[in-house]
Amino acid sequence: MSFYTCNRTTGCAPGAMSGNPLNGLCEKACIQVDKVLDAGMRQIQEANVQITLTNQNPANPTTPLTFVSAVTNGETQITNLTVERLADKPNFARVSFDAVVPILVTYTDANGVTGTGESTISIPNDIILFIPQPSIVPYRIEVFGALSSPMGSWVSDNIFSISACVTLITRVVSQAEILVPSYGYCTPPQAQEFTQEVCSGVFELPIFPTAIQNQRI
Repeated sequence: MSFYTCNRTTGCAPGAMSGNPLNGLCEKACIQVDKVLDAGMRQIQEANVQITLTNQNPANPTTPLTFVSAVTNGETQITNLTVERLADKPNFARVSFDAVVPILVTYTDANGVTGTGESTISIPNDIILFIPQPSIVPYRIEVFGALSSPMGSWVSDNIFSISACVTLITRVVSQAEILVPSYGYCTPPQAQEFTQEVCSGVFELPIFPTAIQNQRI
């Protein structure tokens, strides 16, 4: 069994609420979380950006190379961060930084062998966000980056030129202890072992997908 296959009538499993949400509340719990104080999203289209590959696998591919794709390959880092409070809006600040997004490039060489290489792309940002007043527990700036590039070309050696769609979500985060109403501890049910054959149920799938209401990701 799992949270999504067990009987949820007890109300002690995560999922959509039904009935009176006050039923079952038994305590006020103090939880430690990363509280998001503010956030903003930018979506940028970068064209003809030259990148240099490292850690190519396999090493020393036979040129010319043919670009296949480039995708995000790890956590985005922040460099050159500056925070300048706005004189006319003391609770807000100009936040400037470079978001360094790691990427993985896939290509084929002259012999048709598929290879990969790593690189980064740096995106400058200059945005306005809510910044809390000074406190014992400090805030921090975080950024999440996602890149997708279906278009690119080989330039020379290990250099490619790519055009990419980049999504950047910048957050102002602070660690906090928050008091919340609770239903108590969440105890997972006994897991159900997979014992069916590999293809069991596959051939009964519908040809086209259908929407499932109230389904959480």
